[in-house]
Amino acid sequence: MVRWEPVRWQPSGVVGAAERGGGVVTDHSASTPEQRLSPYESAALGKSVRARVPRSEHGHFEPSGARRDPVDVIERQSATRLEELVPLRYGRMSESPFRFYRGAAAIMAGDLATTPDSGLRVQLCGDAHMLNFRLLGSPERNLLFDINDFDETLPGPWEWDVKRLAASLVIAGRENGFSHGRRAKIVRSTVRSYRERMRGFAGMRHLDVWYAKADVGRLRELASERLPRRESRRLSAAMAKARTRDSRQAFEKLTEVVDGERRIASTPPTLVRASDLLPELERGQLEEMFRDLVSRYGRSLPTDREHLLRQFTMADMARKVVGVGSVGTRCWIILMLGRDGDDPLLLQAKEADESVLAPYVGASEYVTQGQRVVAGQRLMQAASDIFLGWERVRAPDGRERDFYVRQLRDWKGIAVPSRQGPQTMEAFGEVCGGTLARAHARSGDRIAIAAYLGRSDVFDRAVARFAESYADQNERDHQALLDAIETGRVSAQAG
Repeated sequence: MVRWEPVRWQPSGVVGAAERGGGVVTDHSASTPEQRLSPYESAALGKSVRARVPRSEHGHFEPSGARRDPVDVIERQSATRLEELVPLRYGRMSESPFRFYRGAAAIMAGDLATTPDSGLRVQLCGDAHMLNFRLLGSPERNLLFDINDFDETLPGPWEWDVKRLAASLVIAGRENGFSHGRRAKIVRSTVRSYRERMRGFAGMRHLDVWYAKADVGRLRELASERLPRRESRRLSAAMAKARTRDSRQAFEKLTEVVDGERRIASTPPTLVRASDLLPELERGQLEEMFRDLVSRYGRSLPTDREHLLRQFTMADMARKVVGVGSVGTRCWIILMLGRDGDDPLLLQAKEADESVLAPYVGASEYVTQGQRVVAGQRLMQAASDIFLGWERVRAPDGRERDFYVRQLRDWKGIAVPSRQGPQTMEAFGEVCGGTLARAHARSGDRIAIAAYLGRSDVFDRAVARFAESYADQNERDHQALLDAIETGRVSAQAG
């Protein structure tokens, strides 16, 4: 198991149980000195909540009688997306239950809102499936393991991220042919890692929590202790490869020289230059919008990074299709050049819409959805991309749209679930669970959560039961999409 160096703590004192009101969880993470609980009060709060929401109750999942048709939920999202890309989204989601799950965060948000929760809130990722945990580069050029995508981030019940991660492991395990017992062990190990890591954070000082991270040294230690030699070598190769996946590598792969000038190379339908996509007039308006976005979004960066950004000039742009759930959103890559054509920076400007969690936990406190994403990412990640920022712009169609911006690629390495054996997936799940605990501990009452979880494996086993039940539901929802495609209710495009 991963060594997270837990710290013992001893609670005492008693406070009242958590309350719930208005269908929205009460925020028990203090935001001002007047509201802040002492460590003893937080510990007593966490323990007292067990009487209202026993940990074993988290194992139950049964779809609500008022549950919306899953295809209706997906179609409602698609209504705000680029119409010509929607069939590609359905095509990708139809490929397998796991691919469907990746695009079904909105469906699961509605389901999670009907499940028990302790009333303790943290900053949620909102889409914490296993492929949103990966290798990333820090500003100091260290390779870290962290959460990657935060399109749905909002404050909410910490259990929701844990359950989405757990269900993704079961769904992936089923596709790999793992037995029920193997899948249950993977989930229990993942949740145990979250629980033990949270207990460790409960005894740590605020600054120590903030500085905590999972670097490649910890991952190598895990590989040597837990994985077969072949899998350990594969992990080492993935780490080495991640360091090569930077703006320079993306520049060489995605661009070409045309008439002596560096341009993005179109590879339809997933990457299409603006010049190949739009008539000249519309293209000019769009390019002007993005020049304005790049110029103004720098104000959301620290001053030193804004200065660095201003050393680059926009040279080209293209629309890029990304992921599964994000297909159809307005996502652009922007080629920036520095001192010459061999000094590149590739930025990704991605449209930010309202979080799928908002109907259940409340709207964001931020004026723009881009700022919501960036604020959540900066709060949850151990280290964020140096060019991460946001801006709202007026599009050529007259509508205001929110974007967040980051580097297209910065030392990224992703796990491939289909290539993971049971031992590898179990070890991977443990690292994900510990990483999620660290992200939650930065924003929530880590002492109360740790006290609620306790030392036993009651919660671990409950979440394993939930994950199996939800994997069943996900398979039914995936079949509903396949039926909708077969009857012509929706159109799907492979790719």
